[in-house]
Amino acid sequence: MNYAGRMIQDGDVESLIRKYLQAGVMEDGRYEKTNLGTPQGGNLSPLLSNVMLNEMDKELEKRGLNLTRYADDRVIAVKSEFSAIRGMHSVTGWIGKKLGLKVNATKTHVTTPSKLKYLGYDFYKDPSVKRWEARPHQDSKDKFKAKLKLLCCRSWSIDFTTKVRKLNEVIRGWINYFIIGKMKTVLIGIDEHLRTMLRVVIWKQWKVPSKREWGLKKLGIGKDLARCTAYCGNRYYWVATKTCLSRAVSKAILTRRGLVSCVDYYADRRHTLQLG
Repeated sequence: MNYAGRMIQDGDVESLIRKYLQAGVMEDGRYEKTNLGTPQGGNLSPLLSNVMLNEMDKELEKRGLNLTRYADDRVIAVKSEFSAIRGMHSVTGWIGKKLGLKVNATKTHVTTPSKLKYLGYDFYKDPSVKRWEARPHQDSKDKFKAKLKLLCCRSWSIDFTTKVRKLNEVIRGWINYFIIGKMKTVLIGIDEHLRTMLRVVIWKQWKVPSKREWGLKKLGIGKDLARCTAYCGNRYYWVATKTCLSRAVSKAILTRRGLVSCVDYYADRRHTLQLG
C-alpha cells in the first residue's frame, strides 16, 4: 500500500485497493480470508504487479541493464555467464530486501538465448544477418496444430462455412500474436496439413459414392476418374493425399470458401508491419 500510495496518489483508489485486498475469496463455495497477498487472476493482481515491479524496472535501468518485462515475466540480457550469475544474485537480493517479494527459484535461471523460452517464443542466431531472431517455440506450434486439428474433427457436426470461420479466427489470432517471429517454413507445412484435414472433412460430409462422384465432377474432375475415386471408400487420409481429391479441393477452392492461408496472411501482416 505504501508503494501504491506513492504512485497513485488518489485516496479513493487507494481505499478501493485496500478493500479488494481485505475482501477475501470463495474456495469451493466457502468464504476464506486473505491475510497475505492478492488472489492470482483477480482484477487487482496485474495492477499491483505493475506498481511493485515498476520500482524494479527503474532500478535495473539505473544499473544500465538490457531488459524486457511482460507482467511479472522478465528477461535480463548480459554479455557473459559470469555477469549473468552475479546479476541474478544481486537482483534477487534487491527484490527481497527492497520490495519484500520472494523470487520463484525454480523459474529463475541463467541461460543462453538458444535455450530461452519467453512468452511462447524461442530464439536462434540467423547466420545471414548475424543476429538473434525470434520464432514460435515448439510447444506453441504444437498447441496451434492441436487446436486446428480439434476444429477439423470429422465427428464435429457443424456446417463447413462455420468450421472455416472458426479456423480463421484461430489462424489470425495465433499469427497476429507471433507476427514478429520468423515462421514462414513452419506455416507452409501447417497450411498443407490443414488443407488435407479439410479435404478429409469434405470427403466424410459427402458420405456416399454417388455424392462423392457428383462433388468431384463439379470441381472439374473427369467422369471416369471421379467415379473411380468415389468408390475408394473411407480411407480418409489416403484419399485426401493420394487421389484427385487433393487437386479438386485445391488451395484456390478453399480460399474461395473463405479459408485464410496461414502463409499468405503471415506475409501480408509482415509486409504491413514493415511499412508501418
